[in-house]
Amino acid sequence: MAFPEITPLETITLEDALHDGVSRSRVCIAPARGGIVTRFDVGELRVLYLDEATLLDQTKNVRGGNPVLFPSPGPLADDRFTWNGRSGSMKQHGIARLEPWTVEGVKEQEVTLVLSSNERTRAAFPWDFEVRFRYRLDGPKLRIEQRYKNQSAAEMPFSAGFHPYFYVPQAAKSAAKIPTKATRGWDNVQKREVEVKAPIDLTAKEVDLHLFDHAPPGGFGNRATLEFGDGSKVIVSASPEFGRWVVWTLAGKDFVCLEPWTSPANALNTGDHLLVVPPGEERALWTEFALL
Repeated sequence: MAFPEITPLETITLEDALHDGVSRSRVCIAPARGGIVTRFDVGELRVLYLDEATLLDQTKNVRGGNPVLFPSPGPLADDRFTWNGRSGSMKQHGIARLEPWTVEGVKEQEVTLVLSSNERTRAAFPWDFEVRFRYRLDGPKLRIEQRYKNQSAAEMPFSAGFHPYFYVPQAAKSAAKIPTKATRGWDNVQKREVEVKAPIDLTAKEVDLHLFDHAPPGGFGNRATLEFGDGSKVIVSASPEFGRWVVWTLAGKDFVCLEPWTSPANALNTGDHLLVVPPGEERALWTEFALL
C-alpha cells in the first residue's frame, strides 16, 4: 500500500514487510518532538490520528500520535509539587513530551530512544534520570519497552503514561465501544466522581473520564479495548503498574484517546500509586498496541 507522506520531523520509520516487499505495517517517530510516535498504519487502516499542524509548530503540544507522559500524567495542583523536601513545577503531562530524545540505535523493525536529564528538566523535576524506550514493530503490534533509571543520590518518584489518539472519524463514534467493568470514575468535565454506566457515550461534546476500577470483560489481564464497530479493534495492553485508564474525546474531532497511566493526576503531591526508584536503580515497564 502507499502510505501517506511523512514530515521532515518524522526521522524514524519502522516497517514490517511481507516476503514480497509490500509493507503490512508502518510506524513513524519524531525524536525531536518528545520521542513521539506520530503514525501507526496497519495494512489499509490508519491506527493513530495526527494533527500535522501541531506537529510542525514547535510552540504547540502535538495533538495526535502517542505522546509520552513522564514524570506526571495529568495536571499537578497549581502546576507544582513537593515530595520529600524537593519541589518543582511543570505543566500538564510532564516534561518528556517537550524534550528532544536521542536515537541510540535503529534496526528495520525497532528503535531505541533515550531521554537524559538536563538543566531544563532539573528546573522542573529536580532529579537526574535516564529514560530509555525501545519501540518494536511486529506486524499489527507496536510494543514500547521502557526503563526509568534514577541517577540521583536520593529516591526518585515518578508516574508514567501514554496518550494515544486512536483514529475514529466523528461519524463512526456512535458505533465505537470501550468495554469495561468499571463502576466508578472521575469525570474531568464535571469535576466530580461519578458512577460509570456502560456503554461510555463517545458521541458526547467532551468525554474526559478517568476509570478508577477498570477491568476488561473476561478478565484477561491489564488491558483495555477500543472496538471500532466494523469488527476491528485496538487492544492496549500494559504491565501491571498501569492501573489507571483515561478515555478522552471531543465532538467534531476524529479521535478517541484510550490512555494507560500508572497513577492518577497529581500523584507527585498525593503519592497515590506513585512509583519510587532507589538511587542507581531502574524500573522496567511495557505497553503494547495491537490492531486486530
